[in-house]
Amino acid sequence: MSSSSIELGSRPDGDASLKPLEFAVTLNDKARDPKDREAILANPGFGVYFTDHMVDICWSEWGGWHRPRVQPYGPIALDPAASVLHYSQEIFEGLKVYRHADGSLWAFRPDMNAKRLNRSARRLALPELPEEYFLQALRELIKVDGGWVPSAPETSLYVRPFMFAKEAFLGVRPAKKVGFYVIASPAGAYFSKGVAPVSIWLSTDYSRAGRGGTGAAKTGGNYAASLLPQSEAYEHGCSQVLFLDAETGTHVDELGGMNIFFVHKDNKLVTPRLSGTILDGITRNSIMTLARDRGLEVVERDVTIEEWRDGVASGQITEVFACGTAAVITPIAELKGANGLQIGSADAPAGELTMALRDELTGIQYGRVPDRHDWLIKLED
Repeated sequence: MSSSSIELGSRPDGDASLKPLEFAVTLNDKARDPKDREAILANPGFGVYFTDHMVDICWSEWGGWHRPRVQPYGPIALDPAASVLHYSQEIFEGLKVYRHADGSLWAFRPDMNAKRLNRSARRLALPELPEEYFLQALRELIKVDGGWVPSAPETSLYVRPFMFAKEAFLGVRPAKKVGFYVIASPAGAYFSKGVAPVSIWLSTDYSRAGRGGTGAAKTGGNYAASLLPQSEAYEHGCSQVLFLDAETGTHVDELGGMNIFFVHKDNKLVTPRLSGTILDGITRNSIMTLARDRGLEVVERDVTIEEWRDGVASGQITEVFACGTAAVITPIAELKGANGLQIGSADAPAGELTMALRDELTGIQYGRVPDRHDWLIKLED
């Protein structure tokens, strides 16, 4: 047993007064042998293998955040009446840790993940986790599992912080006991054979989120709602599903787990506005900043399917791409839909700006391009 100091609040009301607690670390006596780990890192896939440890911090209405610890990765014991199992009161985040050429480990904009976690927490009636605790939890996990960060090109360690209601009760109200965890999984190159433009399917029968709902929160229910239409996309030879707004059924919202951008020939980059039904993606935000750095006009507004179709036909829209943590930037070749809808072509190449933005963003993440905006946070030498 070893420990390091971390200050955790005992006040559930957000009071600034904190008391220092010990972040206990229990090492996994069944941790993978380094040789076995290296074999996994040679071909990790995505979300298939997990590191040897995880972070666990408790919260209760009467005790605030307490009992922080790093412990062996393993099953979480839950009462069958735990409210998350019945009312889906849970949120999560996704971010990556990168190994630079000198071996140092860096996280990309984890402060933004901490902020978004708290926005999701407010919407799901969960307690907000101080940003310092979020970042400390990440550092503590990397201290013991830094060896799981791969070094091959386009690889990283995907980190999944999540929070859920643990209280055992069947009444419909916010839970008074909550758990915050952090797990991690080595991630291989998303495009193992090079960046490949994809075909996506337009869902007209299903909506991802509605006005006043949880669309802007990163919560599992939003993703569960996308699984059936995602299966429909697969059936039509598409790798992703695109949703329209639930109110009018005419405006582009986002893909099942990615934001979308349209490149216009007049030096303009357009993306759907944050209407409350779209996730405020950190990759999305980063792309907008890099585009402005290049002198592009970045516009956030409603985009209709008709505008997309007519823009491609006229040459006004020259490129379309999606973005998210896993793939960073994915070129979109075509949109397909019911009644023979087709915009673009399946054999369309990746756009020039699309690839330039992807190369710059990944270059920053891996330390190959100067980090002008101080987005990287060093976790370990």
